[in-house]
Amino acid sequence: MLILAFETTAKAGSVALLRDGVLLAESYQNTGMTHSQTLLSMAEDMLKNSGLTPQDVEAVAVAEGPGSFTGVRIGVAAAKGFAWGLEIPCYGVSTLEAMALNLGIWEGLVVCAMDARRNQVYNAVFEAKEGTLTQISPDRAISLTDLGEELKNYQGPVFMVGDGSVLCYNTLSEQIPHGILVPEHKRHQRAAGVALAAMAKINRGEPGDGAALTPNYLRLSQAERERLEKETKTKEN
Repeated sequence: MLILAFETTAKAGSVALLRDGVLLAESYQNTGMTHSQTLLSMAEDMLKNSGLTPQDVEAVAVAEGPGSFTGVRIGVAAAKGFAWGLEIPCYGVSTLEAMALNLGIWEGLVVCAMDARRNQVYNAVFEAKEGTLTQISPDRAISLTDLGEELKNYQGPVFMVGDGSVLCYNTLSEQIPHGILVPEHKRHQRAAGVALAAMAKINRGEPGDGAALTPNYLRLSQAERERLEKETKTKEN
């Protein structure tokens, strides 16, 4: 099966093609341009350079969040539109799971972290054992303090990935002495991991229902939080 994957949850954007577990092509851009400017042209050029057309794609995959609210919306809308036009399955996958799969660590903990501001990160923790990943925490928004307490007694290597990995590494180095900041080219979200996560869903027989796909932000936006705070204060008064 040929999968076209989109990743737009942070500053960098990427697209990838995966056929039966083999990565055929990937395009990655981290130049500060908006995803709305680059995403579809990257996909079009990648397909053309691979000798393929949109009609060759059999499934679409996208990182559904957590991440930048705007970035997640752009990726999900692009994936849904592409899949709807071709009447093919559309799979949403966790940004954090895709990140861990892209790293490909054989043994140790994989701590996926995206900067969520307010001294928090969007996070999930995975255990890699003989190359098999097992998620041992849910996708969540967690404070750096709580994350450090949770991991401080782990004695093996702790690999930190994501756009919040530097923040975690610098903040928690004393609590997590076995923490490892992975190299730049493996640190950030990439569409190849999104395609791998979608392939796992396909292999499990899960349906790719684009109509039901919605962004997973994990928490309210700042504007929504401020609105709720105002409403709460109004009710109290």
